[in-house]
Amino acid sequence: MTELVKVSGLRVAVRSGGADIPIVHGADFSLKKGEVLALIGESGSGKTTIALSLMGYARNGCHIVDGSVQIDDVDVLSLSPAQLAKVRGRTISYIAQSAAAAFNPSKTIMDQVIESAMIHKTCSRKEAQAKAIGLFRELALPFPEKIGERYPHQVSGGQLQRLMAAMALITDPALVILDEPTTALDVTTQIEVLRAFKKVVRERNTTAVYVSHDLAVVAQMADRIVVLRNGQIQENNLTKKILETPQHDYTKSLLSAMKPETRQDTIEQKKMDLDTDTPLLEVRHLEVCFGDKKVLQDIDLKIRRGATVGVIGESGSGKTTLARTIVGLVQPSLGNIYLDGLPLEASASDRSREQLRRVQYVFQNADTALNPLHTVEEILARPLRFYHGMKGKKQHDRVIELLDLVHLPATIAKRRPTELSGGQKQRINLARALAAEPDIILCDEVTSALDTVVGAAILELMADLRKKLNVSYLFISHDISMVQAICDEVVVLYSGFKVEQGAGESFQRPPFHPYTQLLIDSVPEMQQGWLESTTANHELLPSIGAPKPNVELCPFLDRCSAREEGKCNRIIPSRIKLKKGNQILCHHAFVEHKGQTHDQTRVQVDAMAASV
Repeated sequence: MTELVKVSGLRVAVRSGGADIPIVHGADFSLKKGEVLALIGESGSGKTTIALSLMGYARNGCHIVDGSVQIDDVDVLSLSPAQLAKVRGRTISYIAQSAAAAFNPSKTIMDQVIESAMIHKTCSRKEAQAKAIGLFRELALPFPEKIGERYPHQVSGGQLQRLMAAMALITDPALVILDEPTTALDVTTQIEVLRAFKKVVRERNTTAVYVSHDLAVVAQMADRIVVLRNGQIQENNLTKKILETPQHDYTKSLLSAMKPETRQDTIEQKKMDLDTDTPLLEVRHLEVCFGDKKVLQDIDLKIRRGATVGVIGESGSGKTTLARTIVGLVQPSLGNIYLDGLPLEASASDRSREQLRRVQYVFQNADTALNPLHTVEEILARPLRFYHGMKGKKQHDRVIELLDLVHLPATIAKRRPTELSGGQKQRINLARALAAEPDIILCDEVTSALDTVVGAAILELMADLRKKLNVSYLFISHDISMVQAICDEVVVLYSGFKVEQGAGESFQRPPFHPYTQLLIDSVPEMQQGWLESTTANHELLPSIGAPKPNVELCPFLDRCSAREEGKCNRIIPSRIKLKKGNQILCHHAFVEHKGQTHDQTRVQVDAMAASV
């Protein structure tokens, strides 16, 4: 099999202060036709820089210094701008990380998917539309004949990511570059997209470069893996060998970072009796509506001082809405929130400065949370002035202390967010919350946009701060393996309902609510073939019978493989308590491995259930 792609001596530099600073140091690798190669490494390793170089492109401030990129016997780096325009989208296509940012909101999906075919004149408009519908079908998109008539905002994130794949494949390119295409997706959506990508890549014998920081994900897609660090290739080998017998210490550290370990101090915290002591923060019977739609229903939650409570669920489950309601950015329709037993006003604007200080929020995206025009010192100084009245030298010294607290050097204080890495920005995000000296920090997907190594470092930092400062966390995530490793208690949300709640350690063993089981089964494992062997099913199941009218049934009914005819479609589920301590919202009779039925003590029976 001949080499379709051959990269030799690729060097890329960034211009700074009149001098070139190398960021990719002589990369060499090749791909055969039909092969999928993964570029993997942490942020700043050069993954995306190399991937973009395959199209003869360098980002602002960067330029390709030397080397060659041969694709189908054409040296891409020797082409003129006009020649490159003919290659991009035709010979080489690109699938970006954020489909939402890549699509034009004012144009229909079909017009955008076939645009490249129209520009490069690979077929007529009618032929391109027919080809697009075929791709929609191959990518397992719903209503393939009609979905092209919609606009980007009318489809889900996972569907939009697959539509971007259709856009990339419409011209039958020689090489497809996939740049972190599932990083922004929750685990249940990610597995759908991965299945669709793998199917279409294999069936079309597509040659592809897959950029990612997640070894478990690329294990499902790639034939070979190139491991990068600081712009240098550390290891280049078959996927099986990288996963089973890594040679380089850095590759071993990546594999290690993929396996979160339960810390001893977390285990000790889990031994606390969660039914004693006044909770630091308590949510009772919370309901939130956006217009006529209920996005949270009957949510109860307690967070003890020094504890970490995890909230998990896929996109749209209500996780962020819960956190924003607690912090006072969203007002509830019903229910109350208490801090040390005293009620909190629904709106942040009505809360006292002391109440605001005690409950802090760390946003998911540090890029949008930090003002790009301010220095780090100005960003951290603002809460110090607002909450503690600090000025001058005392304020400056405290900024340096905060930087040290999040393991950043004092020199960072004079920089702006645009001059920092993703991990550094997230540490500043956390330091700003710590500046208030809060009792509880609400962390909204704080590691989802970070690579595995940096994400693990942030989690380690948060655990150390919890031990040092006795601060509590509400940790929002869609990664159940991470949550069960670091949290004392876990709450599972689905479609605004709390479907399961229990101690973090209880999520290490079954039985689970069927939705919790789906989340667990959807977390990729670092072994080839996992994608084909997993039992996770995310599609709607055939109806089991008409539901009883005017009855609010189980929210997971249409996707639950354990549902029962005559019960799940007729009766409102109530909460039951399993022997391992978890409360679940379900009708199912869960059975232990030994054949013993769990004690299904009713802990919250809805009065309506008896009368339905």
